[in-house]
Amino acid sequence: MIKYNLLINNSIIMNKNIIILGVQWGDEGKGKVIDLLSKNVNYVVRYQGGNNAGHTIIINEKKIILHLIPSGIMHKNVKTIIGNGVVISPNNLLSEIKELENLNIKIKNRLFLSTMCPLVLEYHIAMDLAQENFLKKKLIGTTGKGIGPSYTDKISRYALRIDDLFNKDIFAKKLKQIVDYYNFQLIYFYKSNSVNYKKILEHTLDISENITKISIDVSDFLYKARKNNKKIIFEGAQGTFLDIDHGTYPYVTCSNTIAGGALTGTGIGPLHVDYVLGVVKSYSTRVGSGPFPTEIFDKYNLHITNKGKEFGSTTGRKRRVGWLDIIFLKKAIIINSLTSLCLTKLDVLDGLDTVKLCVSYITSSGKKIFNLPIKQEDWNHIKPVYEIHPGWKENTCGITNILNLPQAAFNYIKRIEELTNINISIISTGPDRNNVIILDHFL
Repeated sequence: MIKYNLLINNSIIMNKNIIILGVQWGDEGKGKVIDLLSKNVNYVVRYQGGNNAGHTIIINEKKIILHLIPSGIMHKNVKTIIGNGVVISPNNLLSEIKELENLNIKIKNRLFLSTMCPLVLEYHIAMDLAQENFLKKKLIGTTGKGIGPSYTDKISRYALRIDDLFNKDIFAKKLKQIVDYYNFQLIYFYKSNSVNYKKILEHTLDISENITKISIDVSDFLYKARKNNKKIIFEGAQGTFLDIDHGTYPYVTCSNTIAGGALTGTGIGPLHVDYVLGVVKSYSTRVGSGPFPTEIFDKYNLHITNKGKEFGSTTGRKRRVGWLDIIFLKKAIIINSLTSLCLTKLDVLDGLDTVKLCVSYITSSGKKIFNLPIKQEDWNHIKPVYEIHPGWKENTCGITNILNLPQAAFNYIKRIEELTNINISIISTGPDRNNVIILDHFL
């Protein structure tokens, strides 16, 4: 019998506002977790990223992939909001709405956008692809969706936003200046094709009403919701270490993916957040270039890739695979002030002889360190130090009671808690929304 002594808190905590975010490099399974918990809330709010992210939800063996619309849309009692920290591709948003409506998922009066969301238009995509082509082997590994250039416009203070669509004349003048600016770079520096101003203008204005009619003042909306005791989930995209400030720079995304991004990306105050849930895989993956100390290339890579279906939901790219890195995880706990963890994809490790946890690094000088390197160049000269644990041959997929886990799987989970000193409140044991073990009812 399992020795039942995880750091479990079975009290029911009636929190109202909760941030749910990934604490690795994205693809941790946030979509499923948010979908699972959304049935208990009134609103789900997306606070950063764009359609370069993807949340995969599996319901009754049917896969649904969301790129912009928050995961709570799957519950008819939940309203969904996209905050100002998100960059919006009008084409992708409207396409996603249509796909959901074709699945008989009602969108009307259930999806709202901040008027301050920057737009992602054709010239952003052209620039994204041109820049990656220019970098060649040193490329960042973007999705090519134009997200980076759109955020660049935002920081440079000449982005076109949803609020610009309310005045077509002003929008047209601003667009002309921006397209001329981009075309000059595309043609003369990147030796790439230009974009057509008139086509972008006509198409964007044709669909603009579909965007403006669902746009609102999000911060005011959420403030009133809080006053009326509504429950809110703030949904992160990507993961902690793709954060523009706190990630493995420069191999990061262009927004703040950490918990603090929920504040700036929606306009809600810090005292209005009650709980922060970090979602972490039982192993590690990342897409694109950048430091990844625990990356593996052996038979375990093949097992995890195939069993975990580790291919990007947005790009289809094969993900890089590695063991769970406790050093990164402990840093994520600090950065996000996590309340607890949700451990996902435990079942992917079924059948392995051994499982490993990275607990420190060895530098090029032979020194053992227990934190992340400070200098970028040091990432190329560290090696992981592992704890090696027995694997388990039994099947964990679909288990919903902690007592039914194999002892080795239980010990692995317990060791993660010991090393990080934080509760694991949810364990995901399969792709379906019902394949979970709930250890802490916090909503």
